[in-house]
Amino acid sequence: MVNHYLLTVYELAETAGEPVSTGRIASSVGRSPAATTEMVQRLETQGLVDHEPYEGVRLTAAGRDRASELFDRYETVCRFFDEVLDIDDHRREAAAVVGTVSPAVVTRLEATLLAPTQSGGSPGADESTQ
Repeated sequence: MVNHYLLTVYELAETAGEPVSTGRIASSVGRSPAATTEMVQRLETQGLVDHEPYEGVRLTAAGRDRASELFDRYETVCRFFDEVLDIDDHRREAAAVVGTVSPAVVTRLEATLLAPTQSGGSPGADESTQ
C-alpha cells in the first residue's frame, strides 16, 4: 500500500505540480482523508515525502527516485496486463501489484512485450506452440 501512495503522489506531482494535497491523494487512491494522512506520515517517516499540513506533500529526492523506479515498473506491468492478459481495469490491477514485482520479472515482461509476434501469435509466444 505504501508503494501505491508513493506512485500516486508521483503521478499527481507530475501532472499538477507540487505540493499535492492529501485530499487529492485520498481521492485518487479511494481512501479516507484520515487514512491518507496516516499513510503520508508513514512515507514521511521513511524519508520519501515532506508533508506540510494544510499545504500538501512533496517528494524528497529519495522519494522521487523510488517513485520513478516504481512508475517504470508500473508502466510495464500495466502494458502486460492490457496487451497480453487483456484485463479490463489494467491500471488499477497494475497499481495493486507493482511494488511486489521484482526487477527480473519486469525485465522478462519487457522482453515479452517487445518480442515480435510469430505467425500471428501473442507477443513472446514460443514458435513450437504455434
